[in-house]
Amino acid sequence: MNQQQFDTYLLSITGKDRVGVVSAVTGYLFETGANLADCSYAVLGEGFEFSCVAEFSAGSQTEEIESGLNSINLLEGARITVSSFPFELLRGQGGEITHVVEVTGGDQPGLVSRLSDVLVDYNANIVRMSSRRVSIEGGFDYRTRIATNIPADRFIALEAALYNTAGSLGLDCKVEKT
Repeated sequence: MNQQQFDTYLLSITGKDRVGVVSAVTGYLFETGANLADCSYAVLGEGFEFSCVAEFSAGSQTEEIESGLNSINLLEGARITVSSFPFELLRGQGGEITHVVEVTGGDQPGLVSRLSDVLVDYNANIVRMSSRRVSIEGGFDYRTRIATNIPADRFIALEAALYNTAGSLGLDCKVEKT
């Protein structure tokens, strides 16, 4: 039996956020026959970041894919990069989300660094992370959300370390099992 060969690419796009960006990009990719694997979209201030790993028919050229994406009106002025993706598409066990950590409160420089250090100490892997500034009466609030893979035998100690770290900074912490 003949198996079709694929080339795997990482597509990264940043630009001004507009309604319909995801639809336009994924519609173009569908039309080209691309098979999407992991994808991510985030609004960052007034901009956006879209990234995905996709399989294209063997021999597809990065310049051709970039050119096609550049022809999408909603991506006018966007930075588009298509590059080879040399990694397996299936996530390993450490790539599965087991818990979500959410820390909220005032601005604390170094918060993400401190939280990530605590996670490393307990062999927990960050799978996804977002941090945003939210306008509240009288100023701003910050919300950091980390989707992570925590080894079961390390969870209780890690949870205590996360609550202690957030508490020492005057922040609220919540850890939920997914």
